[in-house]
Amino acid sequence: MRTGLYPGTFDPITLGHVDIIKRACKLVDKLVIGVAINRDKGPLFTLEERVAMVEAECAKMTEAFGTEIVAHPFENLLIDCARDVGAEFIIRGLRAVADFEYEYQMVGMNRKLDASVTTVFLMAEAEHQAIASKLVKEIARLGGDVSQFVTPPVNAALLEKFPR
Repeated sequence: MRTGLYPGTFDPITLGHVDIIKRACKLVDKLVIGVAINRDKGPLFTLEERVAMVEAECAKMTEAFGTEIVAHPFENLLIDCARDVGAEFIIRGLRAVADFEYEYQMVGMNRKLDASVTTVFLMAEAEHQAIASKLVKEIARLGGDVSQFVTPPVNAALLEKFPR
């Protein structure tokens, strides 16, 4: 059984994330969505809210693709999380060249820590490549419409945080 780990803060999960998850489901039998506990980023949504959003979005994909998908909160090193969940692959989404520079460094470091875990880069569809959770939150905070960047349940959760 091939297991992949797709890590991120998912604050909130966007259509870009959903696109990468769908693509990753075609590559692995089990996909672990590593929901990072990153206190430095000061997430808008609690860990419990982020995990619940990820689980709700992934439930639909489990049925559609037949891939087992689980949300797994983590606060340790990414490579240690990969070991903890038995992942052979770390799935990373790329949006732009700037993402690649950072990710390239991360791959090098992770390979030094554990060469048995392979990092796979996936590009989101063109219409999702500009979507970033940080920008989605900023647009929502300023009263903008983010419905084209997130699913309806996530949009509703953002509207609760930032009522118009």
